Amino acid sequence: MMQILDGKALAQTMQAEIAVRVADFTAKHGYRPGLAAVIVGDNPGSQVYVRNKRKACETVGMESWLHQLPTDTTQENLLKLIEELNCDAHVSGILVQLPLPKQIDEPAIVAAVAPLKDVDGFGPESLGLLMSGQPRFVPCTPAGVQQILIRNNIRIEGQHVVIVGRSNIVGKPLAMLLLQKGEPGNATVTVCHSKSRDIAAITRQADIVVVAIGQAFFLKKDMIRPGAVVVDVGINRVPDRKQPVGDVDFDGVKEIASAITPVPGGVGPMTITMLLHNTLQAAILQHGK
Repeated sequence: MMQILDGKALAQTMQAEIAVRVADFTAKHGYRPGLAAVIVGDNPGSQVYVRNKRKACETVGMESWLHQLPTDTTQENLLKLIEELNCDAHVSGILVQLPLPKQIDEPAIVAAVAPLKDVDGFGPESLGLLMSGQPRFVPCTPAGVQQILIRNNIRIEGQHVVIVGRSNIVGKPLAMLLLQKGEPGNATVTVCHSKSRDIAAITRQADIVVVAIGQAFFLKKDMIRPGAVVVDVGINRVPDRKQPVGDVDFDGVKEIASAITPVPGGVGPMTITMLLHNTLQAAILQHGK
């Protein structure tokens, strides 16, 4: 029987667990862990995403702050704000919403966030630790994908995982995460991208397929083998749909997959949940258990 991997329900369960730990931390230290979000410009998608993150912080008992900067903000002013947040002891984690306007050097901004406050896990130190097998803050979407698999008792060890997409946000860090020695890693991982030849031939070999390519309905049912697990990271807007759609042709693929994540309600809620997890971990690292 095909299983729907309900990320929304899992996120609620995990957020309840995080809320208990946040309450313990607050009782011990006299203040709540807090997340500072920085938005430059007025991108509607970013506004919605950050609003959902702030709502989630409230749900688990964390503080949250929003720093909204105009589109023409200079790199110097943004770096100054990040340095202020780096030095604020009550700010456990810093999230700079990407993408940034063209006048700002994105890698420089990401690298400016203090490593112990890099709850997005995008900074060079965080990614280097993940690469070396000593992860501190795992990027939130890959961590969410891994938790969906773990909590639904889907075996990772020894499985062939094919990831379609090689971004620094999803594809590359997810590959490193699933390759880690020991459970819940030890997967054999193949990464496909726009220059890969015959992607369908590769995805048909997979026990688990993760699609993060940013192309609506890219993965069709003839691109997977019967019984494969399919995780859809995509969020795409298409003209004839009110709801966003994924990178997977859900209606077709579900006919032969053993398990599949929906869009919406799959990976998205778990991304926010893992941000909360990272923020709590950051508070613990900075101020002790």
